[in-house]
Amino acid sequence: METAAGVVLAGGRSRRMGRPKAALEWHGSTLLYRTAALLGRTVEGPVVVVRAPAQDLPRLPAGVDVVEDPREGLGPMQGVAAGLGAVADCAAVAFVCSTDMPFLHPAFVRRVLRRLADPGTDLVLPVARGFRQPLAAGYRTALAGLITGLIAEGDLRPGMLLKHCATDLPQDEALLADPELAAHDPELDSVVNVNTPEDYAAARARPGPQIAVQCFGALAGEGRRGRRYLAAATVGEAADGVGLSVGRHVVAALNGDRISRDPQLPLVSGDEVAFLSADAGG
Repeated sequence: METAAGVVLAGGRSRRMGRPKAALEWHGSTLLYRTAALLGRTVEGPVVVVRAPAQDLPRLPAGVDVVEDPREGLGPMQGVAAGLGAVADCAAVAFVCSTDMPFLHPAFVRRVLRRLADPGTDLVLPVARGFRQPLAAGYRTALAGLITGLIAEGDLRPGMLLKHCATDLPQDEALLADPELAAHDPELDSVVNVNTPEDYAAARARPGPQIAVQCFGALAGEGRRGRRYLAAATVGEAADGVGLSVGRHVVAALNGDRISRDPQLPLVSGDEVAFLSADAGG
């Protein structure tokens, strides 16, 4: 599989939401932080956030770059082009998404990107839950120039690319043929976004994903022995669930291979988190 990047469109103030979605609180951080950090733990290439000109952004995860959309008011595809262009030198493909997808699962991202392994495919545009999802899709980064040219001709529609490049349009059944995605996101909630205050309230009211937690070494004492299952949307919430605090003295190992001290690192259904003393975990 070619090196893949992540592109997150921060968006501006939402008319129906009444405020920028990127800064909406999400389990102690923001929707933008959650989306950028989730892509960071999923793709092997760079992650960039595309903002509107002079748009203020909330805090971002370490290592995430910011790209400015050069022209405001031209719709999401202008942001897509800016993001693809920013990573084209170091990644052949990218997963592109909006910031307001609080249930995006890495299995969905991986499923989309794997379908770009076909060298004859330029764009993987899921048709999930009955709708095309251009902001939860896989793009060849070389499409940046084509998109920019189409916008210059006045074609701002997200579906404009279908006539100009080889597009794969997987529907629910094809997406869920992936066992990992079927197990952890059978309803394809990955593509659910929040467009109104009511959407946001409903999303925020959902319980956190079910994850497995285990403590090792000195941390396994005080009633923490053995694996337990709990609801947690972040590493910090998982630590709270076992009476710990991630930071100087405690680190988390996510799914056996990612060591983190970031309490806001997002978790998803199926994750396994191991807590270790910092001396043991590095």
